[in-house]
Amino acid sequence: MEMEKKKSVPLPLLVMGCGGVGRQLLHHIVSCRSLHAKQGLQLRVVGVCDSQSLVVSADVFTMGLSDTSLMEICQKKLSGSPLMALNDFGECQIFRNSEATRKIVEIAALLGRSTGLVLVDCSASSDTVRVLNGVVDSGCCIVLANKKPLASGIEDYEKLVSHLRHIRYESTVGAGLPVITSLNRIIASGDPIHRIVGSLSGTLGYVMSELEDGKPFSQVVRAAKGLGYTEPDPRDDLGGMDVARKALILARLLGWRINLDSIKVDSLYPDAMGPNTMSVEDFLNNGLPSLDNGIEERVKVASSNGNVLRYVCMIEGSRCEVGLKELPKDSPLGRLRGSDNVLEIYSRCYQELPLVIQGAGAGNDTTAAGVLADIVDLQDLFH
Repeated sequence: MEMEKKKSVPLPLLVMGCGGVGRQLLHHIVSCRSLHAKQGLQLRVVGVCDSQSLVVSADVFTMGLSDTSLMEICQKKLSGSPLMALNDFGECQIFRNSEATRKIVEIAALLGRSTGLVLVDCSASSDTVRVLNGVVDSGCCIVLANKKPLASGIEDYEKLVSHLRHIRYESTVGAGLPVITSLNRIIASGDPIHRIVGSLSGTLGYVMSELEDGKPFSQVVRAAKGLGYTEPDPRDDLGGMDVARKALILARLLGWRINLDSIKVDSLYPDAMGPNTMSVEDFLNNGLPSLDNGIEERVKVASSNGNVLRYVCMIEGSRCEVGLKELPKDSPLGRLRGSDNVLEIYSRCYQELPLVIQGAGAGNDTTAAGVLADIVDLQDLFH
């Protein structure tokens, strides 16, 4: 007997951010068309925006931007052009600056009351929190790869997550790894989580495991930069704020009403070597080497205790900390090599042996795949 063909459900999307993750997401959406059709799902991208402008389909109620248009957007952005450089761009409209922001809120209000809408934030901006909170009341769904809205003030955060079924943010911690999903399942089962320890920076995971081989800190950081593991200014990684944002997201998931400044962050460089006082070049050539001896000493002390140094976030009791910790060599975090992320979760059910989640925790492809999975996970709200 022939299987009944699923009725196709259109799921309107508006994508904010056309950087590496945003572009990769659009590629995934286009390449998964036949797979989604089999699942009775049709992802309709009604708009795409960057920091300056918004491209919207001519009629957001009935049509999305064509796949050809989406690939052209990716091509333009990859070449470094802004969206507003698109000319003669099929049946669509382009809005700029504050007009673009108003249009997003307007589309959200229109579609939220009728077909529904998923607003996808793949930017790296803290400014999107205003738009996101503006559309929450319209009944729209939100999917985040951007950590900053979830790490903003507690009032903004609580507004964002006020309709829990309407928000997904798996890719904010550990890229495509099932970190948020796993924690939500444990919490939902009534199993109290009493400790989370995680290496949540691929860059710092790589740096710390390389230090075990006796290599100088400065050499390892420069190698990581050469491999493309670090930000253009490695201090963005070495300062620990990216890990602190992830720790905050996890702590808030556990019900902690704290802000980013409540987290103790141990930077791997002193304030005197900060971006305001030292250029990137000066930091790489002169600042970094001056830190070698201090780090080498800490590595040796850890080793003499049978431990290794790892840069981790630790959430336990009333403490939420980010920094260097000595951990047993034979623990999941101690065995970590390379740029994988690892998270150990301790609860009543995982008392002695933690639940361990490990895998690639960075990369545009992995992150975008996690975002797409989050979008598909919302489809039941659109039937």
